[in-house]
Amino acid sequence: MADNRTSDVLIIGSGAAGLTAALNLADRFQVTVLAKGGFNEGSTAHAQGGIAAVLEEGDTFESHIEDTMVAGAGLNDRGTVEFVVENAPAAIERLAQLGVPFTAPSGEEGVKGNGGRWHLTREGGHSHRRIVHVDDATGWAVQDALLKAALAHPNIRMVPDMVAIDLATSRHEQPYSGAGHVWGCYAINRRTGRVELFTARATVLATGGAGRTYLFSTAPKGATGDGIAMAWRAGARVSNMEFMQFHPTCLYNHDVKNFLITEAVRGEGGHLLIPETGHRFMPDFDDRAELAPRDIVARAIDHEIKRLGLDYVHLDISHRDPAFVVAHFPTIYARLLDLGIDMTKQPIPVVPAQHYTCGGVIVDRDGRTDLPGLYAAGEVSQSGLHGANRLASNSLLECFVYGEAVARHIAHCWDDLPPPPPIRPWDESRVTDSDEEVVIKQNWTEIRRFMWNYVGIVRTTKRLERAQTRINMLKEEVADYYGHFRVTPDLVELRNLLQAAELIVRCALERKESRGLHYNADYPDRSLEARDTVLTPA
Repeated sequence: MADNRTSDVLIIGSGAAGLTAALNLADRFQVTVLAKGGFNEGSTAHAQGGIAAVLEEGDTFESHIEDTMVAGAGLNDRGTVEFVVENAPAAIERLAQLGVPFTAPSGEEGVKGNGGRWHLTREGGHSHRRIVHVDDATGWAVQDALLKAALAHPNIRMVPDMVAIDLATSRHEQPYSGAGHVWGCYAINRRTGRVELFTARATVLATGGAGRTYLFSTAPKGATGDGIAMAWRAGARVSNMEFMQFHPTCLYNHDVKNFLITEAVRGEGGHLLIPETGHRFMPDFDDRAELAPRDIVARAIDHEIKRLGLDYVHLDISHRDPAFVVAHFPTIYARLLDLGIDMTKQPIPVVPAQHYTCGGVIVDRDGRTDLPGLYAAGEVSQSGLHGANRLASNSLLECFVYGEAVARHIAHCWDDLPPPPPIRPWDESRVTDSDEEVVIKQNWTEIRRFMWNYVGIVRTTKRLERAQTRINMLKEEVADYYGHFRVTPDLVELRNLLQAAELIVRCALERKESRGLHYNADYPDRSLEARDTVLTPA
């Protein structure tokens, strides 16, 4: 029989959003945090670039807001953008107090801003230097500080290796109820193979995005859209899933997959070049050249690769002083050197790769979803911040601001959150162990490949319809498999991956225009009216 573990608040996900919420709740409540694998395996720890905030003299909230709106192709919710941007400096200050060792300025560079405390870099789409960072490993430093604080707090219980299967809702109550309330989740323990039930008055989804629906992605291996798929199956609306951001510069290497070359390399003067000729091509596409928003840069690279039959383009910062390059990008420099590439002397081969999920579970400014008792924060959510394209380094910022917002609302409304009723344990009395694990691997590979080929940087209606046909066929196969065999982490991820792919394709087919990250060659123009693509469960 499954374990029943009850706390005040259950947080699914151990990255920046989840741990921020946990730390803001733990002084008053008992909090359980479920990690899908180890505590450092999520997207936060992989984030190289930094966190955007208005900290420089001459920069303004209005400028950061406008840059975000422009990058988001006008689809952002302005009130949400204002909310996040205006709370950014305070969030950075709290991280510094937590012990995040933000990089200090060197020489005169960056001294004018923030009292000379931190070096500020600039990334694509930003009109000012406003990216505070820890060299080129900001996410790791932030994750380390948050995790140390969470592990040290007596009211936070950290549980690793728990793969969430489904939300526990009113329909799992004893007796059944159709109220739609969320009371926690069922999760499979990787170490024991047992399904455990975790219940709480409030549940927070902080599970990250759905990057692994694509063949090439910078996302960690656990980014299979779990929270989005679980919320959808439970009855929450999902929005704007067509806006999958492709990072322009992922290392092209046959032996090393998914190694990101941070946006800041371009922000500090890196040029994108055609390998054979050395032609700097970005000025041909946009006046901002390499500092254009990511969707423009990714499409330009994709265009040149396809036009010239290339495997990659070059990103070159070797014209900068070698000491400057090593000091600003020590992690990338060391990793590339191990692969025989000296970025101070030679260009880096790069290709675009899926990087960020701009859509997700719809939330309000308190992080509330459509379902009572369920909140969401970070990449799993669609808050209105990113619109049709995320502005660089706004994603970690969203995690901190919304992690705090969720905690604040739960604390404020605690007396209105009822305790969980008796919930039925997980039932596996009618299933057996699988003897066809190869089916999971085959279907996983097929999904990622047709999503890359048909639902990538440039799309057509015919390609999207082909993807939809494949999804419909696989849905029957996966549902039959899921119904007959005991759940495993791989099966859970396959089910969620397919659900996420379906939501992406449905949203993409509904949008009859090209806007931001969604470019459909059949509808190349942008509509006059900016509208979200909202999907409602049947």
